[in-house]
This record gives sequence, C-alpha cells and structure tokens, in this order.
Amino acid sequence: MRKPIKRVRVGELTLGDGRIYIQSMTNTDTKDVEATVSQIRELVAAGCEIVRVAAYDVDAARAIKYIKEKVSVPIVADVHYDPKVAIQAIKAGADKLRINPGNFPERALEEVVFAAKDRGIAIRVGANSGSLNKEFVGRYPERYMALAESALEHVSRLESFGFEDIVVSVKSSDVIETVRANRYVRERVDYPLHIGLTEAGYGVQAIIKSSVAIGALLLEGIGETIRVSLSSEPLEEVRVAKWLLGSLNLRNVPDLVACPTCARAEIDVVKIAEEIASVLDTTEKPVKIAVMGCVVNGIGEGADADIGIAGTKTGAVLMKKGRVISQIPREKIIETLLKEIESWEV
Repeated sequence: MRKPIKRVRVGELTLGDGRIYIQSMTNTDTKDVEATVSQIRELVAAGCEIVRVAAYDVDAARAIKYIKEKVSVPIVADVHYDPKVAIQAIKAGADKLRINPGNFPERALEEVVFAAKDRGIAIRVGANSGSLNKEFVGRYPERYMALAESALEHVSRLESFGFEDIVVSVKSSDVIETVRANRYVRERVDYPLHIGLTEAGYGVQAIIKSSVAIGALLLEGIGETIRVSLSSEPLEEVRVAKWLLGSLNLRNVPDLVACPTCARAEIDVVKIAEEIASVLDTTEKPVKIAVMGCVVNGIGEGADADIGIAGTKTGAVLMKKGRVISQIPREKIIETLLKEIESWEV
C-alpha cells in the first residue's frame, strides 16, 4: 500500500498523485533545438511524460526557452557544478532542476534555491553509487545506508532554506543496493522518489536488472517517477518502462502472450510476435493478443486473450475470447491480426 506522499508540481503534472510517470533523457545536443525538439516529440509519442535535457553550459540552458516553446511535456534541466547555469535554466523556463547541492558553494546554492522557489520549480537531489562521497561510506555499516544518507543530507540543505518542492533519487548499478537505499529514504521522508538503476548496462542484462529493481520498489508502493536507464536510444527506455508498468497493472497497455515454441509449432511464432509487438508499441489500447504455435495447447492457453491465433497445417485459427472465429490462410495471418487490433474496442 502506498503511503501518503507530498505532492510536487513538475510543469502540469503532480508527482504524488498516484500515477507513476515515465521519464527519459535526450541524447541530442541541447543547443541544437530542432534536433532536441524532434527527439522529445518522439519520446512523448512513445509514452514519455517527463524529459530531462543536459544543461551543460549557459547556452545549453538558454536553449531550454526555445525548446519549451515547441513542446508541452515538462522539461528537467540537468545541471552540474555551475550555479550560473542552474539560474539560467530557471529563467529559461525549466520545470525542474536536477542538481547536486554538494557541487555548489553555500551562497550560490541559496541563490539557486530561492530562484527556483520564486518560479515554483521543483528540484531533484540525490546520490548515485558512481559519485558517492567517500566520507559517507566510512560513516555507515552498509553502503546502501551511505547512499541514502548522502541524498538525505542534500534534502536537509534544501529544507534549511525553507524549500520543500523536492524530488529525491538514490540509484546504484547494483539491484539490491538500489532497493535497500530507496526503502531507507522512503521510511524517512515523504517527498516523491524518482527511481531507477544507474549505469545498468546494455541490452537484455540492463533491461532485466532495471526491471527487477524498479518492479520490486513499485510493488512495495515506492516510486513516483521511473527511468529505465539503458545504453541505447532513449525510445527504448520509454518502451521498456511502458511494458514494465503494464506488467504491474500500473498502466493500461497492450499485452502480448506467445508460446515458447516447440517441434509442434505450425507457424513462425517469433516472426509474427515481433510484427505484432512493433504495432502494440504505438497503441494504448489495453488489448490482449495471443500468438500460439499450434492447436494442441494454443486454444486453451490463449482462451483469455481478446484476440488470438493458433497455428494449423494450413495457416491458423482466429480466436476471440477463446472462441474460434475463422480459419486464416498462412499468408494472411499478420494482416488479419493487424486489422483485428485496429478495429478492437473495449
């Protein structure tokens, strides 16, 4: 069960309202406004709800103004080391800052915090395993505690200026450490948490590690925004995040079930499933599709799907809610499924 969370505005969104928001980050040069806007639009079309951009210098921060004029999604400015860049990002209309208060002198941090408070802009603070202050590691018996306490110290610094529009993030490349650190933070503060695994890696391994960590926390009611950090194109992060939330019934998304295939398979299950999955990525219809290789178990196993097929020697049978509707010739299987998905209504 989710505990009550302090509500924090990020653009038109409210973190802590019960919805888990999907976040990603652009990999274009922020100064290239057209390229960045184009990528942001692709991310939003795929289901991204909060986008972070790198504000690596003053000119990159200024570019946020022009990016904001062309998109409606909340924009987070990722700022390191230079408080002048943070101030410029605020002036440019960023909806949230991501900073490390430890990188700013006290007076400069106070100026940034007051500017954010004046504009009603949230600030994300936290810690990750790659930049954890070694002083904290020596203070605590467990590394996850050091990670969490490092983030909580940043929270305390913002609170000392009377600032409470805070989002907290604690990330590690280790699944167990990430889960424990976020539990620790959630027990001590009620600010929204942005969760994910940092430096998760590449490909299937990164997807599995991220899904285990994020999924475990969400099942415990921990986390208000998520980012599946992958060493790939940002669109893949959003795609995985959507399916992850859908698998936990936290988002209405399509569901594709397919048999693992065996020698009895009469159709190319993998090819058909890949074709259908690419289409399901672009729809928010909560339709369940079953692709089964044969009728031996396929009809029974696909019985709870809205639309399904089971392979036969001549093609496949089309099923709806477990009832066989018609026979489909082999060359018409994908075309028929796509038409059924397009016309399906709740």
